Amino acid sequence: MDLFDHPDNPVPEGGICAEVTTVDGRALRTARWMPSHRPLKGTVTLLQGRAECIEKYFETISDLRARGFAVVAFDWRGQGGSARLLRNPRRGHVDDFADFVVDLDTVMREVTLAHMPGPHNILAHSTGGLVVLLAARRLRTQIERAVLSAPLIGLGTVGLPQKVVCPLAVTLSAIGLGTAFLPRIGPNASTDFAGNPLTSDAARFARNETVLKARGDLEIGMPTVDWLAAACRAMRQVTGPDFGPAMPLPILIVAAGQDIIVSTRAAEAFALQTRSARYLEIPGSRHEILMEDDLYRDQFLAAFDAFVADGALESVRS
Repeated sequence: MDLFDHPDNPVPEGGICAEVTTVDGRALRTARWMPSHRPLKGTVTLLQGRAECIEKYFETISDLRARGFAVVAFDWRGQGGSARLLRNPRRGHVDDFADFVVDLDTVMREVTLAHMPGPHNILAHSTGGLVVLLAARRLRTQIERAVLSAPLIGLGTVGLPQKVVCPLAVTLSAIGLGTAFLPRIGPNASTDFAGNPLTSDAARFARNETVLKARGDLEIGMPTVDWLAAACRAMRQVTGPDFGPAMPLPILIVAAGQDIIVSTRAAEAFALQTRSARYLEIPGSRHEILMEDDLYRDQFLAAFDAFVADGALESVRS
């Protein structure tokens, strides 16, 4: 599926859109760009969050290219322009987060490392951040550093607490209800800006909604029981007492101070037990920092620049 061009959200020029297939037969939509300015600083592979698509990150892709980075972006299985997993294409589903690790490994092998210049870094949001942690040992041989925006390490304060939601999801999955939406959760999220938990920037919020209204086939609804059960297993894995101290990948975690989608405190606790992690919290920001007001977004980009530039300098020195 080609990238969707909209007057309010134009496709960055020079992009190459291609489909790759995972070892288990899932078709993934990918796109790649060379930088718009020189000198070349390497490649950033963008990992989106749940229910997102490449089109949502056109602004960020342009920002990275203007900094001298080539960019690779793709849609996870089950969302955006990649293969859906259920008969109802609006159900946000996955059986196990190991499947997302397969997606990442496929894109790294067949797109990023095969076609794009190094050094390589990753920028990941929310669900993408959790996948990076799960894949960290393999990624350590492929990339220099990873920057995680509001990573899904613990659930936020929306709805029931994690200690209730996770056992419920695991139980419902075990009795065969895994492809259903969670009780009391319908397929459609609110499209009203007022009170939304994602961003305080009305223009960026409206832009993203405009794209999804024009191309409803890129949109998915709320997660299935299996998706949430899989997320709970993955979060339990990365928050285990031995995971953080043994993680070899240098990462920067940038958390949002007003996040209610994921737990900022869980991200902070993870960083504190992980020697290879650095932590920054942006007060006032909601969950989608890269879709936020420039007041918050610019802080994130400045932190990204400093962390990735330091990694590049260390690579040169070594």
